[in-house]
Amino acid sequence: MLDHGAHDVRSLAVSDATDGLALETLEEIERRVLWLAVRIVDAANRERETGDGVKVGGHQASSASLVSVMTALWFAHLEASDRVSVKPHASPVLHAINYLLGDLDRSYLTTLRARGGLQSYPSRTKDPDRVDFSTGSVGLGAAAPLFAAVTRRYVDAHFGPRDHSRFVALMGDAELDEGNVWEAIADPATQGLGNVMWIVDFNRQSLDRVVPGVRIEQWSQQFAAAGWHVATVKYGKKLRAAFEQPGGAALRQWIDDMPNEQYQALFGLAGADVRAMFLDGAPKDVHEFCHGWDDETLAATVVDLGGHDMASLLEVFRECDDVKDRPSVVFAYTVKGWGLPTAGNPRNHSALLTGDQIEALRSVVGLEPATEWDRIDPATPAGQWAVARREQLALPPAPGPLGVAVPKATGIRGGKPVSTQEVFGRVLVDLSRDKAVAPYLVTTAPDVATSTNLAGFINRKGVFAPDERRSWGADTLLKWAEGPTGQHIELGISEMNLFLLLGQLGLSGDLSGQPLLPVGTVYDPFVLRGLDAFIHAVYSGSRFVVAGTPSGVTLAPEGGAHQSTITASVGLELPEVTLIEPAYGVALDWLLCDALGRIATGRPASPPPSAAAAEAEEHGAYYFRLTTRPIDQAPFEAARARLGDAVLRRQVLAGAYRLVEATVEPGAPQVSLVASGAVLPEVLVAAAELASEGIAAHVVDVTSLDRLYGAWQRTLRQAIRSATTPSVAGALRAVLPDRTPVVTVHDASSHAMAWLGSALGVPAVPVGVDRFGQSGTIADLYALHDLDSGSIVNAALAALALR
Repeated sequence: MLDHGAHDVRSLAVSDATDGLALETLEEIERRVLWLAVRIVDAANRERETGDGVKVGGHQASSASLVSVMTALWFAHLEASDRVSVKPHASPVLHAINYLLGDLDRSYLTTLRARGGLQSYPSRTKDPDRVDFSTGSVGLGAAAPLFAAVTRRYVDAHFGPRDHSRFVALMGDAELDEGNVWEAIADPATQGLGNVMWIVDFNRQSLDRVVPGVRIEQWSQQFAAAGWHVATVKYGKKLRAAFEQPGGAALRQWIDDMPNEQYQALFGLAGADVRAMFLDGAPKDVHEFCHGWDDETLAATVVDLGGHDMASLLEVFRECDDVKDRPSVVFAYTVKGWGLPTAGNPRNHSALLTGDQIEALRSVVGLEPATEWDRIDPATPAGQWAVARREQLALPPAPGPLGVAVPKATGIRGGKPVSTQEVFGRVLVDLSRDKAVAPYLVTTAPDVATSTNLAGFINRKGVFAPDERRSWGADTLLKWAEGPTGQHIELGISEMNLFLLLGQLGLSGDLSGQPLLPVGTVYDPFVLRGLDAFIHAVYSGSRFVVAGTPSGVTLAPEGGAHQSTITASVGLELPEVTLIEPAYGVALDWLLCDALGRIATGRPASPPPSAAAAEAEEHGAYYFRLTTRPIDQAPFEAARARLGDAVLRRQVLAGAYRLVEATVEPGAPQVSLVASGAVLPEVLVAAAELASEGIAAHVVDVTSLDRLYGAWQRTLRQAIRSATTPSVAGALRAVLPDRTPVVTVHDASSHAMAWLGSALGVPAVPVGVDRFGQSGTIADLYALHDLDSGSIVNAALAALALR
């Protein structure tokens, strides 16, 4: 394919990694990648007028340390079906590579960190070019490919093997300080994944400093203990050749033993200064060995690291490919700022090259201002190589939405008192009997499956394992049958792992060619322990259902450590998440089926008719906040008889309905008691007491505070953007038409519902949980936090007094 005697592109990736001409071609591409990555950051900072005086920023040095690794991967190792996570600070390198491969228009190269341009860190949802995994919060992007591989193993077992994919993570060495990394590799669900390779950019510098102690031995042992294959690329070809010479073993030992700070200091020096620094404290035999080298040769040799040696990198990548029974990690010794004047400088993390330094680098690469943004000339071997790799890495179109018709309801009956947690489990069991829906359901939990009511689903569908596993115990209530057909993935006690897995299960259509209907459960207080991964998942565009249960101080005996108070606020405020908190079983049935139906349908095929319509679309996850408190279903059935299923279901899905329509006598005061979740029984008692005192108390059950708030905000934004008077959102108007004073009651922080008074333009008294709880009965805890019926009555009187 290549002219001028160039080596075939694919052959380097699968056979001879030491072919001189091929390596020269890759090194030419490597230089162009370095130039573009640095220039992308430079243009954003030196040439863009922001008007606000704030530095645009970017990471030239952190990008440079991964240029060699990423060039080797994209231009000589990866296949189209492989998926790669790129460390956040190397995003300019990814965009440079995508540009050279024809996957990014030239106009974007000067838009780093600009509105509508290239994002600061790789983003699946906001960048214009191919990004497999969003990164930014360190540690999460590294772990995401691991859980994507867990997802692929599940998909292959249930729907037949996909094209083979390798899941690669490029991570900074400082990311290994993040605890979620070690939680991920230790989980049994991630074991045995031979298609996973992590590459650690081992430049031995963090954001603030040169790291004083190199911890590679500790980290290597931790990976090995978790069952990983560990490989190291430390020395470049110049150093390896030196080690082969007589006395070279002493040189190697000295480089291995010398303090990291001393070694890093070499990169800021030249000539005789390198010699003096390198030999400071070195054994006599090292002095003697280096005596035969001139200063220039010594300086070039002792800083020659394997993370910038193309042949060594490709060799270790193939070594990892050959390990089929476990994941691999590669420690690639690199230089932060490689190829730049800032190389190795302890303060180079956010340092920017000057204009003169940019001009000098441009000249070294052989470019001029008129050609600096050009792709590689396709008439050259390097240009032809890039064209060929573009063809090899081209992705087929992603599959469309699942397209399965999830029923509007499973038919849960509103009979005896029942908790929302119990109904949640029953709905999943009923859906597991639906032949159209059942194959795509997959559940997961961090060792809380049975205590969050997934046992019925597990009994029917089993637990997923790569191979059949014998059960050694007999449990009459739970059949823990593990094998390749199981549809529940059990995790260890790590909420970070839960949301990392849910995030990848929710992206299985894009990354594994098979959409799924993922459902996770977790104790609600510990949603916050996995919050960073939760945010990462929905920022990445993942779609799933998660149930936080039990929630609130309603979990009374468990005490303050297990009583969630701010999770409703998190669900309300987190973008691309819809908070749902029903009180009654039938409403939960409708809402859960609707959520799964929206996931199955996917995003609309055509653009929305307006910006307001686009904002109203729900593209992310559904967070159900549930409890274990059994509640009498009769009030809901009475509302059902009054409104009819069609109207009631529409209002339930919109976010609220009027549970009690109070009788209003002429001249009688009115108040609206607006509540969500498990507190409804106390609210109903309070409404009856108010009615006995001649006060008409309407009771509104808020099933999704999120949807109500979103509807209100859309009307406000529309008014702001059009300079018109805002209207009351339709969902609020339908259930609160009278503009009466409002009392909000919620087993959560009181501020979560307090905005309703502003939305309606009426006095509001918010009642909720604003202090840590303690152990006791539900009645005890409700009284402590003013959630009992008597306190609600007093709150209603206060609201009326505020008119």
